[in-house]
Amino acid sequence: MAATIIDGKAIAATIREELAADVSSFHASSGVTPHLAAVLVGDDPASAVYVRNKQRACEKTGIASTLHRLDADTSEEELLDLVGQLNNDRQIHGILCQLPLPGQISEQAVLDAVSPDKDVDCFHPENVGLIAQGRPRFLPCTPHGIQQLLVRTAVETSGAHVVVLGRSDIVGKPMGLLMVQKAEGANATVTLCHSRTRNLPEIAATADILVAAIGRARFVTAEMVKPGAVVIDVGINRVDGKLVGDVDYEPVAEIAGSITPVPGGVGPMTIAMLLQNTLTAARELHG
Repeated sequence: MAATIIDGKAIAATIREELAADVSSFHASSGVTPHLAAVLVGDDPASAVYVRNKQRACEKTGIASTLHRLDADTSEEELLDLVGQLNNDRQIHGILCQLPLPGQISEQAVLDAVSPDKDVDCFHPENVGLIAQGRPRFLPCTPHGIQQLLVRTAVETSGAHVVVLGRSDIVGKPMGLLMVQKAEGANATVTLCHSRTRNLPEIAATADILVAAIGRARFVTAEMVKPGAVVIDVGINRVDGKLVGDVDYEPVAEIAGSITPVPGGVGPMTIAMLLQNTLTAARELHG
């Protein structure tokens, strides 16, 4: 029996409707419109598409957005100067520096320079530390989006074994941090795997919930999935002009209980959570 498809696009649309109502209510009571500033350095086509999608989502939700486009040869000092200006602008509530940045710029330096109060991507070390302690200011967009997919499709996470493939600062590590918390959609036992993990296929096959964020096309095969498991595919890879995930979708869908597609799974949820964080930031600043 084929897996149930977890429709991230539809769930994200529902969340955006809820957010639009919240944004409207917040504006009515405070007179403030939440405002996201996006910074795009260079002309990477994929980054331009991501930023455009985020701006469109802002527009549909009633959140203001401003795009700052900088040349590919922009210096680190120039970018840090812009970030400083945005930090000091009370009309700006969230700051998004689209990654990757050109080689002459230290991504770490730029992400650390964003005010923790406006760090809607949740990359600042202060915000990561707050997550680890279970008292988050913001929740990281992709992991929180995944958590919402699980909650809103009634997947039981308490006591479940969650195996995360990948240890990036954007998905893998914060996903593990979220799922071990004493909270709704969490209380799980987490195993974090990566390229040096021994017996990775065998460990993956013990997962009740398998999160694939390893960055390799069709890496997860049917043999790595426990029958009936929930499979969350975070990967976006281009193979022969087609977008594919980190999961070998068709064979795995015959084994899994439920599965996210690529595209239309996790991606739309990431953007929805970015909007949620922008509203949260505006509420905190004008509370």
